[in-house]
Amino acid sequence: MRLLATKKLSPSLKDRLVQHGFSLIEYSFIEIKPLTVQIKSTFDHLIFTSQNAVKIAFSHPEIKSQLGGKKYFCVGEKTKSLLEENGQKVIKMTQNSSELAHFLVKNFKNEAFSFFCGKRRRSEIESFFLKNNTPLEIHQLYDTLLTPYKIENTFDGVLFFSPSAVESYFELNTWHPNTQGFCIGKTTASALQKYTSKYQIAKQPNEAQLLLSLRNYYTQDHAQK
Repeated sequence: MRLLATKKLSPSLKDRLVQHGFSLIEYSFIEIKPLTVQIKSTFDHLIFTSQNAVKIAFSHPEIKSQLGGKKYFCVGEKTKSLLEENGQKVIKMTQNSSELAHFLVKNFKNEAFSFFCGKRRRSEIESFFLKNNTPLEIHQLYDTLLTPYKIENTFDGVLFFSPSAVESYFELNTWHPNTQGFCIGKTTASALQKYTSKYQIAKQPNEAQLLLSLRNYYTQDHAQK
């Protein structure tokens, strides 16, 4: 089965795909551009919803100096791992922004939060905090640039990892009726469903579950058709 990945994959996921008999082409449909920011202080409770925000924050000396000894809350297992690699303890990790917003407002309603994020982001955290009058300051660390690319070949499956990549893909491409989409999570799937109903969603937003959804589709669902 021929797969197109809409970003450069980790070596471990790439190896596992090849081991399971998939052929793979990778192309980055988005580019992360760090923004020029100045952050002199933060609240004691910090929110990170992406790996990119963690990487940029901890590689920036001025920002990093503000991050020690704080309480961390994040979205995603890899975001949590990156924070821990940088010596920080994560109080709560959830699988999506909506779940995290509900948890914080319920359990930390009287606290103030600093939110480190990109310019392109979902609105759940800001909307929910505003609705519940919970103080939130936003630090935009990066922008997500679309890098659309015209795909000349047909693929059996296309792997999507973000709504921005979905948007970028469809700027120059249409969906082939024999192609199946595979989404890392529900927010990515919500973007893809505007263009096709032919997609699978990983049960949990991680590489292992994405690989499992691929294997299940091609060995069970697809084989029965």
